[in-house]
Amino acid sequence: MSQEFILCIITLFALAGIGTPIGYAIMLASLVYLGMNAMDLALTGEKILQGLYNSFVLLAVPLFIIAANIMNAGTISDRLLTFCTAVVGRFRGGLGHVNVMTSLIFSGMSGSAVADAAGIGKIVISMMIRENRYSPGYAAAITAASATIGPIIPPSIPLVLYALVSNTSIGALFLAGIIPGLIMGAVLMVMNATISARRDFAREDPVPLMALPRITGKAMPALLMPVILLYGIYGGVTTPTEAAAVAAFYALLLAAFFYRALSVRSFFSILVESARSSAAVGVVIGGALILNFIVVSENIPAMLTDVLTGLNVHPLVFLIGVNLLVLLLGCVLDATTIILVLVPLFIPTADKLGIDLVHFGILIVVNSMIGLITPPYGILLFVINAVTGIPLRDIIQEIWAFLAMLLLALLLLIFSPDLVLWFPRIFGYQS
Repeated sequence: MSQEFILCIITLFALAGIGTPIGYAIMLASLVYLGMNAMDLALTGEKILQGLYNSFVLLAVPLFIIAANIMNAGTISDRLLTFCTAVVGRFRGGLGHVNVMTSLIFSGMSGSAVADAAGIGKIVISMMIRENRYSPGYAAAITAASATIGPIIPPSIPLVLYALVSNTSIGALFLAGIIPGLIMGAVLMVMNATISARRDFAREDPVPLMALPRITGKAMPALLMPVILLYGIYGGVTTPTEAAAVAAFYALLLAAFFYRALSVRSFFSILVESARSSAAVGVVIGGALILNFIVVSENIPAMLTDVLTGLNVHPLVFLIGVNLLVLLLGCVLDATTIILVLVPLFIPTADKLGIDLVHFGILIVVNSMIGLITPPYGILLFVINAVTGIPLRDIIQEIWAFLAMLLLALLLLIFSPDLVLWFPRIFGYQS
């Protein structure tokens, strides 16, 4: 490891520490390395363009962002909330269950934890704290915890980015995320039921069974989004990127023509906001492409692999160690940065130790999401605090129980690779 590389890393952390956006921090640190090695600075532009032109799959990122923003528009969120309330609202702590179930369903449209928490999560929180039925801290905490499911169940932007750096199948990753997402939802519902019984939280008025078909029918077109997506990919009809385009077009048809909830002005605003979000992700991707070139030039992944395999590290020990590291970094870094910058260092070692890379990717993304709600720096905690005004102290006080349940779910996924890979294998994935 050269002095130039060490200086590059120091520069990266120094810039990030003073609040420089992480994408710009990576690019500036990379320029320091190239300058110290008297290399042509034009390499930065060359590596970014090469990475973008050679990665057709990256087109899926802005398309999924557009689809999510369109699905957020108008009455679609309201219809999903009504459906969830009809199904699980009748139980003790019903709105807590609605919160989790809404995240499970909405994750099939957004693929983003922050979008889930700041969008439909804000609506559910206002329902929960109305008439003091739930404390604001509890409502915010369960919303933050359930929002972590968003990038696990397909579509998932973090899984698309992981497929980019690991050369694994996006379809297999999407399928592998379904069971872990359902497990995360189940453990959160168990904890909500336990706390609700202890605190005697309210039940919602049960919806007559005769009304369920009508409510389900209104929500069904939105519920079909993940099904269409996965069928397109695994039915051989579309590539993953084409499936993202289909998802965006389907969302537009629903919002504009089926639900009639999208005007020309709001559609223009959606396109502008989607462009901003895509550009923010693109800056990080561009910086990561340059940094990955530097890391490969320094032969860091091979050195790390030789050290770990030389120590005869057990695959399980390696998985636990990497997950602990990602959990800690997830408190201060977003999943995009972790996946694009850190994970490529460990992929060669994981492959050499016989760890399935689809299983490894799911663990990384789940872990990164748990980091988003880990105090004191969990990003989702700050997002919910910002959009609702609920004191951060109250949210942190209530988040611990849900955090513990998600960590238990993560341990189950670490020790049960067959559970993660069962669904992809049904559709022909070979480990």
